[in-house]
Amino acid sequence: MKIKKRFFVPFLLLFVVVIGVVSGFFWFKGNSNPVSSDTKKVDFVVPKGRSASQIASSLFDEGLIKSPLAFKFYVQLNGKSESIQAGEFKLSPSMNIEAIVNELLKGPVELWVTIPEGLRREEIVERYIKSLEMPEVQAQNFRTEFMLVSESKEGFLFPDTYLFPRDVKAANIVSVMRNTFDKKLGSDMGKVISEGDYSLEDLVIMASIIERETKKDGERPVVAGILFNRLKIEMGLQADATVQYAIASEKCQPKADRPLDENCSNWWPVLTRDDLQVNSPYNTYKYQGLPPSPIANPGLSSLKAAISPEENDYLYYLHDAEGRIHYAESLDEHNENVRKYLGK
Repeated sequence: MKIKKRFFVPFLLLFVVVIGVVSGFFWFKGNSNPVSSDTKKVDFVVPKGRSASQIASSLFDEGLIKSPLAFKFYVQLNGKSESIQAGEFKLSPSMNIEAIVNELLKGPVELWVTIPEGLRREEIVERYIKSLEMPEVQAQNFRTEFMLVSESKEGFLFPDTYLFPRDVKAANIVSVMRNTFDKKLGSDMGKVISEGDYSLEDLVIMASIIERETKKDGERPVVAGILFNRLKIEMGLQADATVQYAIASEKCQPKADRPLDENCSNWWPVLTRDDLQVNSPYNTYKYQGLPPSPIANPGLSSLKAAISPEENDYLYYLHDAEGRIHYAESLDEHNENVRKYLGK
């Protein structure tokens, strides 16, 4: 009796395991099959930072797979859970899990591109070239086209996260960014501008300076008020960022004897005292008023600050070594801040 029991228990356990494995196999096989015979492809978007589990849930919600668990099991079994890129893919309900995973691993037909606030056109185009993984020949043509079609759009290329195909035309990108600017500006801010003393173009110039001169959203309305205070008393804006724009434009912009220097690594150089004497209409230490055009592409908070600046009595500001900002109403007070916070 004891001998029978000794053999029966392991046999029972083995039987349960076999049944479990067989059941699991048929469950996975059934749930990895296509949802339907519909071959029509749909756009499936994978946002940045999505995990395999989140992707599985989205595929299930959009009717592209039968089971999120089966999808997760397949990608983990094959060690592919970290290999799916963000972007847009073309998938259909007629594809099984293996086909869907293979399509996701090929790479997206459209890629996410993030353009931060405060970049020049020359920096923006390089972001697209890198993010869209363009080969060199395509990159050269794209760079030339982008600089041509965006020539009068500096300041109006709204910084945001965009989804574009790898073979997108530069003109399409510029159009989308410009249209996004209009949408973000909205009718409410447009009404405020129409009732104010400055044109949209002037306010975008100011917003571009605010974007480069500040570090935090909370500073921007205050600095905007300071810059407008300077304009009112016909004081130079004295914004370092405008001089940086002038210096970099001279060093890196295309000339008759050379193309745009795509390898120019410093569009915002640290300034010397000699730089402040550069003879350029963008040198707001040397020339009063606004520079001729925007110096960068501002974000929404800088645009709002330029349109609705904070009223104050300050005329000066500086950032200390930790990035904190300090304001002053008089030159003497500002010089004291320079001594106190910058040790000069």
